[in-house]
Amino acid sequence: MKNAIGILFGFVTGMVGFLYLFRIFFLVRIPPQDELAPGIVVMLAMMSGILFALAGAFVQSKLVRK
Repeated sequence: MKNAIGILFGFVTGMVGFLYLFRIFFLVRIPPQDELAPGIVVMLAMMSGILFALAGAFVQSKLVRK
C-alpha cells in the first residue's frame, strides 16, 4: 500500500480539483435550461485524475529512498 499512496493521492486530488474548478468556472455561467453531458465531465475528471496520478507516482519515485 505504501507504493500506491502517491498514485492514489494524485488521482483523488486530480479528480476533486477538476470537479471543483469546473464548478467554479463553468457551472455558474451555464443556465439551468441548457443540457450538460455529465459523461463528458466525468470522463475529463478521470483523465485529469490519471494525469495527476502519474505525476504523483513520479514524485513518489523521486522522493523514496532506495
